[in-house]
Amino acid sequence: MTRNHRIPPSPLPQREGVDPVRVRLPVEGPWVTVRDHLAERLSGAGAGVVDGMFDAGRVVGADGRAVSADAAYVPGMFVWFHRDLPAEVPVPFPIEVVHRDEHIVVADKPHFLATTPRGSHVTETALARLRRELDIPTLGAAHRLDRLTAGLVLFTVRPEERGAYQSLFRDRLVRKEYEAVAPYDPALALPRTVRSRIVKERGVLAAYEVEGEPNAVSHVELAEHGGPGLGRYRLTPATGQTHQLRVHMNRLGVPILGDPLYPVVTGPVPAGDFRRPLQLLARSLEFTDPVTGVTHRFRSPRTLRAWSSYDEWARQ
Repeated sequence: MTRNHRIPPSPLPQREGVDPVRVRLPVEGPWVTVRDHLAERLSGAGAGVVDGMFDAGRVVGADGRAVSADAAYVPGMFVWFHRDLPAEVPVPFPIEVVHRDEHIVVADKPHFLATTPRGSHVTETALARLRRELDIPTLGAAHRLDRLTAGLVLFTVRPEERGAYQSLFRDRLVRKEYEAVAPYDPALALPRTVRSRIVKERGVLAAYEVEGEPNAVSHVELAEHGGPGLGRYRLTPATGQTHQLRVHMNRLGVPILGDPLYPVVTGPVPAGDFRRPLQLLARSLEFTDPVTGVTHRFRSPRTLRAWSSYDEWARQ
């Protein structure tokens, strides 16, 4: 059989800014029906979920018509469906749009809001919210920020241009500057560049450093110090490992305020607890637009609360 890798357009619209799930049936496998494959693939969803989707006509083919539970398995066939959306506590902070044109949207993401749908965070994500608020269903993320980190995120308007903007981050052509509030240590010699090898295992909350060739490089500067033994730090990552800045600040003995993972993994924060946000902010983005050739310089106007009003932040 000839393998056809062309992906048909989705026959289903987005729901609350979230794309439907697209599944391409493997070319080889033991399944007799489409239902057999989805039942195995989605076995973690619970008994009866897949059968309920078929009974409700929620699994559709490229023509938009419902696929029956006994439909024959066709290798390479595409099917689409919407999963049941999890119950989510709304993140009670707005997303500010810093820049918008026909190619990109630059948004200032608040703390506690995930960038893109994943796990239990689906509709309460920056991407889903912006698709709804700006009425741009084609919006896509060019990169990600941790859910607990606030600041600038670049989104693309046209799907065919997304790869060009993603390549800026892959090829390290974007200058990113972060700001953090952490303890002030007068004995810590700064500025300095921290290099290490960071490993982040799937399913493990905290990343950790190991011996080996460095894959994470961060430049750390002290911008100013004052208040109750606090420093405001300027962080410039040259690489983009998960939790990189948080790991490197902890390594220096000045873990970022509000961090639930470094130096110690604390208990899970209850849903709806938006107190004491991580004091880390993606302050600026600079890059040359790969489509228009324009040099962009964007800066977040946010103020980290522990620096502007430590007592207020600490009382939360």
